[in-house]
Amino acid sequence: MAPVAGQEVRGTLPEGLGDAIRDTAEDIAALLRGVADTGVPVPGSEWSVGAAAAHLAQANELMADIAAGQERGYGDGTPQSLAAANERALAGFDERGADPLAEMIVAQAAAFLKAVDQHAIEGTVVTPLGPMSRAELGSYLLAHMLGHGYDLARALGRPHMIDRGRVELTLPFLITAMPRVVDTAAAAGLTARYTIRLWGGARFGVTLTGGAVTVSAQPSSRPDCTILTEPVTFLLMALGRCDPWGAIARGRVLAWGRKPWLAPRFPTLFTAP
Repeated sequence: MAPVAGQEVRGTLPEGLGDAIRDTAEDIAALLRGVADTGVPVPGSEWSVGAAAAHLAQANELMADIAAGQERGYGDGTPQSLAAANERALAGFDERGADPLAEMIVAQAAAFLKAVDQHAIEGTVVTPLGPMSRAELGSYLLAHMLGHGYDLARALGRPHMIDRGRVELTLPFLITAMPRVVDTAAAAGLTARYTIRLWGGARFGVTLTGGAVTVSAQPSSRPDCTILTEPVTFLLMALGRCDPWGAIARGRVLAWGRKPWLAPRFPTLFTAP
């Protein structure tokens, strides 16, 4: 099982995270190289392949700058502000060629890893979703690349690069970010304890008290509802790429406990970052 939140040691990344960042960037670049028409639409998005790839190149550069200790304003953490920041950034960046963007994505992922190595210190950095350790920021970078890499793979009719190992390496970010992306209207009045488990062993706890959310790397001791999810499906739901009801119907999500009916409500409590 991959390390979870809180396991950073003097700015270094958890075991396997650096390789996953590097390999995911290369996998995305491999999807893009040689693509002649980057105007192909991304399913479920207003972006084309070129726009999604340009966003990835810009986001990787942003993460590398943040890891190096630079202050980069980028919205206020709300989905609306992040979307607006994305559009402003894309409007000021003309490159949409597949091969140049592929190289930028790889180069900026490498720049992020170099920045982490050169700034191996304790403490937090300011990210678009609030303060994080560099280990959590690396997990954020991986989750972001996997989400958009999945989109690009679908658009181009190619296999995606998400697997159980990479999903587990995104958990430090997800555990940190979940309280920050709560849909307050959806969570209002709900008091419940969830244990979230992934096929293969990773697990964590989520407690809601009157709509306030606490997430722990340790599962709840007496959960009202335990949710067991296939790892790839879990990440796709967390990133807003997968319908929970469809996942339940396909047997990718199972639930039990004193209040198993709380399971379908869980994904609706959060807005995908």
